Amino acid sequence: MRNILVVGGGFAGVWAAAGAVRAMREAGETGEELRVTLISGGDDLVVRPRLYEDDPESKRVPLDRVLGPIGVGRVTATVTDIDTRARTVRAVERTGRERSLAYDKLVLATGSQLVRPDLPGAQHIFDIDTLPSAAALDHHLRRLPRRAASPGRYTAVVVGAGFTGVEIATGLGERLRAIADSQGTGEEVRVVLVDRADVLGPELGTGPRPSIEGAIDELKIECRLGRTVTSATAEEVTLSDGEVIPAVTVVWTAGMAASPLTARIPGERDRLGRLSVDAYLRVSGVPDVYAAGDTAAAPAEDGHRTLQSCQHALPMGKFAGHNVAADLLGADPLPFTPDPYTTTLDLGPAGAVSTSGWDRVVQLAGEEAKRLKQDINTVWIYPPLDDAEQLLAQAGRFSNL
Repeated sequence: MRNILVVGGGFAGVWAAAGAVRAMREAGETGEELRVTLISGGDDLVVRPRLYEDDPESKRVPLDRVLGPIGVGRVTATVTDIDTRARTVRAVERTGRERSLAYDKLVLATGSQLVRPDLPGAQHIFDIDTLPSAAALDHHLRRLPRRAASPGRYTAVVVGAGFTGVEIATGLGERLRAIADSQGTGEEVRVVLVDRADVLGPELGTGPRPSIEGAIDELKIECRLGRTVTSATAEEVTLSDGEVIPAVTVVWTAGMAASPLTARIPGERDRLGRLSVDAYLRVSGVPDVYAAGDTAAAPAEDGHRTLQSCQHALPMGKFAGHNVAADLLGADPLPFTPDPYTTTLDLGPAGAVSTSGWDRVVQLAGEEAKRLKQDINTVWIYPPLDDAEQLLAQAGRFSNL
């Protein structure tokens, strides 16, 4: 029995497993000689792009309802080490029991993680990087009315004006206002967006910036650009220019890095810790190891590299899954060919903005873009449940969303 081991239960990992099974079945492989196993720390596919929304605990899908129908084995454990020479993975189960899993081919798809701030009072800062952390923020917001009245009870400071920061900031005011209004106290609701850059969404470019700025103005979000947070308490934050903002809610969104497991692979990594992969998503210089999603820096169109985004993670998973199975079956691999790059940014009650191309030319804005964003978030990125035929059909659609 030869083993394909997929490490990671996010979008790239799920679609890598499905892509491998599809390639096997296309080759007439019944699973008697080739086995696909996915290992992840939880039992759910967390719909991470939606964790900025209300009720984050509902933004998950049981992995067994996705992968069970196609016969993918599943191990719930946390991977602690990868030995590429011995072709083994070491993991720790929830019970604390350690185990070693052997592989013939490995797909690393363990995603990325937020770089948490190292500053005084960092324990008072929330984030929406994982389901538990997003749930902690949601529970905190719902408990605000129980706190004693204070100048910053319904004030939120969001650190980082990138994609995630803008999405959480533009939605927080509405969430805070609903909570405050339910108490009838008439307390002021404030959202303050902080970024060390001098412009909003610096990495998003100039194309969508007028829409972002318009939304910030419409929603009366205060901006503190060219600054950052230097310390925090349970009641206030201090900015790098000395300004003190009374706020009991601080959300950190600045800085992402690839999963630390990439350091266990002896391959070249970029500044984000992502493994360098070739056009077939094989880790450069490391036999039998592929990488997909936020752990990989893959060639994209027009000389660009893939981004840490759901848009690239889904097709990367499908290609990696196909290619890792093809490698074992002696079939032809497929070069990763993503669709032209696009973005759709949620702007809360102010709508959304959708762009195309790496220069991010605006295609839709306002309510029309909002409908597109809702389709993406609630339909397009979800895998089929309890339906092997549909899942494998989609695993063969290598285009983006």
